[in-house]
Amino acid sequence: MDSHESYRRTTWNWNAVDLHSHSTLDTLLTTFYFLLVLGIGLWIGTSLFAANTGSGHFIGMAGLGAASGIAVGALEWNTIFMLFILGWIFIPIYIKAEVVTLPEYLRKRFGSIRLQMLLSILFLIVCVFNRILLEICYGATFLKMVWDIDIYQTSLVVLTIAGVYTITGGLIAVAYVEALQAGIMIFGSVLLMGYAFSDVGGYQGLLKSYFHAIPKMISKGNWTAKTACYIPRPDAFHIFQDRNSGDIPWPALVFGATSLSLFYGCADQVSVQRFLAGKNMSHMKGGCLLYGYLMLLPMFLIVMPGMISRTLFPDEVACVVPSECQKYCGAETTCSLLAYPMLVTAVLPTGLQGLMVSTICAALMSSLTSAFNSASALFTMNIYLWMRPLATEMELMVSGRFFTIILLVATITWIPILETAHSEKLFEHMQIVRSFLAPPITALFLLAVFCKRVNEQGAFWGVTLGISIGIFRLLAEFADGTRTCEGNSKCPEIICGLHHLYFSMILFLLSLLSILGISLITDPILDKHLHRLCWSLRNSQKKRVALDPEMLWRKFHSSPVLPGEKKEPQSWKKTFSLPEPKSAPGKVTEKNMKATEKTRDTEWGDDTLEKPFWRRVVNVGGIILFVLLVVGHIYYA
Repeated sequence: MDSHESYRRTTWNWNAVDLHSHSTLDTLLTTFYFLLVLGIGLWIGTSLFAANTGSGHFIGMAGLGAASGIAVGALEWNTIFMLFILGWIFIPIYIKAEVVTLPEYLRKRFGSIRLQMLLSILFLIVCVFNRILLEICYGATFLKMVWDIDIYQTSLVVLTIAGVYTITGGLIAVAYVEALQAGIMIFGSVLLMGYAFSDVGGYQGLLKSYFHAIPKMISKGNWTAKTACYIPRPDAFHIFQDRNSGDIPWPALVFGATSLSLFYGCADQVSVQRFLAGKNMSHMKGGCLLYGYLMLLPMFLIVMPGMISRTLFPDEVACVVPSECQKYCGAETTCSLLAYPMLVTAVLPTGLQGLMVSTICAALMSSLTSAFNSASALFTMNIYLWMRPLATEMELMVSGRFFTIILLVATITWIPILETAHSEKLFEHMQIVRSFLAPPITALFLLAVFCKRVNEQGAFWGVTLGISIGIFRLLAEFADGTRTCEGNSKCPEIICGLHHLYFSMILFLLSLLSILGISLITDPILDKHLHRLCWSLRNSQKKRVALDPEMLWRKFHSSPVLPGEKKEPQSWKKTFSLPEPKSAPGKVTEKNMKATEKTRDTEWGDDTLEKPFWRRVVNVGGIILFVLLVVGHIYYA
């Protein structure tokens, strides 16, 4: 037998092979892969929903719904549009930049440590005052109203449990627990919604009875409340309210709220950090879509139940006489915060009230743990690493956990202070804080991604100007008190007369023009420093030359770090983000290093890690979500 015949007999007879045959094991493995992709996408989406839907949403949004109608729910719907921008534009840029925190992206994009430090501190302030304190205040308020239990002890237990698994487990533990808590939150709120609509006679019953939800006492002695303070708004079931008299005017909702939605959708560390944990673009886009679908629910699970509560209990929820409000909730102007707690205690059977307490506790813990974890990452990767650039990985890990403990202790000490504070306007106050601080940051990230001409000088001084103006308006607003339906604010009309969402729109445009203007009169950043850091160069395969932030910071720091001394620990980054590409085992040579670098640079160059099937699935899911949003806006317009 010749060699050719031997080779022919020992090789496959391809003509006899059925290329379409497959075994049960093949089917199982393929199915397992699809389920794994779907599961990780669901994990990201539900985790993000739990992280951004806390006790403040249940109590604050229900209270605003009771007072003003469904327009507040449209703020959540507005954020859904921004998720498309996040999943399809911003996340790929962040991934290609290989960052863990958003201030780190700014350092790479502009070569600026001062910009990185400014945004890190600002993010921490917003995280502490706009998330942690808000959540613990509302969580404690809810527990006090529903069960009249000791707030300090209960909050201490909740915070301790949340702090323990945040410190020991990191982002992985936080995200998995949040996915479980999201299920509890949705189940509990759906159950309460069902009971509430049943008691009010369904949706049609709510439409008829809400406009008659007027408290019996509207005057005392010679004082009589203004009609606007106790009569339900005639446009309560419309999301687009009057541009002058609306609680959320329609131009402010469309334009002003968009800058806030862009911030929380694309430039907020708590939100973006979840998506950086995805394995590929299918996971991240799928997570965005699931989060978007879940964000449709608060309108029906929280806002409308708040309106039902006013219908069922108008004397308590819609009180206007100070002595009556003081009797019901300890406030002087309104008891709208009672809307959700009263619904729980009056509508649900005794056994199910415990489930709703668990729901609020789940919302409280998920929001707190997300804030703790994100604050820890911001402090460690941006502030501590700058102070100690040669810190070991273990030192960074310990410092992050120690910072979480500090936040935990500080939050516990605030509990008795918040218990005695008048928090009836706290949710609205937090919305005002966001309106005055978020627009400059939104403008900065938009220009950083879409305009490569923007440089460090324009970014730093433009955002500094915007934040300074926002802080000035914020101090003026809170120093003389926010406006109420009685119009008793002492703040001058020229400063505080403009609705906070209108001001947000103006501040966004002013910051945008300031950043662009200063950048155009100063030197641009060369393209070699911007490969894969901005939209126009997102698919560039050229090697990026890193800017030298240490040289920029020399005049601000007494002990400058010399180039080459700073080494960012990769294992610490794995705690918060995607794993770094691994090189093949063996001796590390220059050839291997170049191959690894090429893999890293091209891996996210396009959707190479996104299977065609899942690309079509997420695109179809996105189209359906977009259609639902448009239909919802048209129906409730």
